[in-house]
Amino acid sequence: MAQGRQAVRLSDEEVTAFLADSMKVQVATVGADGAPHLTTLFYVLDEGRIAFWTYGASQKVANLRRDPRISCLVEDGEDYFELRGVSIQGTATLVEEYDEVKALGARVSARMAGDTPLDEDGRRFLDDIVSGQARKRVGVIVEPVRVTSWDHRKLGALPGQSDR
Repeated sequence: MAQGRQAVRLSDEEVTAFLADSMKVQVATVGADGAPHLTTLFYVLDEGRIAFWTYGASQKVANLRRDPRISCLVEDGEDYFELRGVSIQGTATLVEEYDEVKALGARVSARMAGDTPLDEDGRRFLDDIVSGQARKRVGVIVEPVRVTSWDHRKLGALPGQSDR
């Protein structure tokens, strides 16, 4: 039987499913002074990699232009025995070609809207917003270097046991 970290580690399939089901990622970049810059963004998966769009003039993009190292955290759970997450250390690839940024933005926006079916007017409205925003934004694809995961639900908490 697995012990310690091995006991709570997610399989590759579980990592993919967890990331596909989640919507928000905490992203850390390295500031000019070496301090971390931390933000939360909505994301999608692009060939299994975390992908998001953000303003091209943002601090995180300035940091990534200087130093492409990035850390991402997707987590869930309230109680200790519910905690699960995936931490990714990697390198950011910036996407700056308008059509690619627009396509990524459309995917992120649809995800934020809950993939709610829209009538023709709603689709046109969302497309107009994404088209305008894409001119100011940059896409970011996270190329993983190291992935760490955990799922404390695998510990099998005793009845009535809680960290609260």
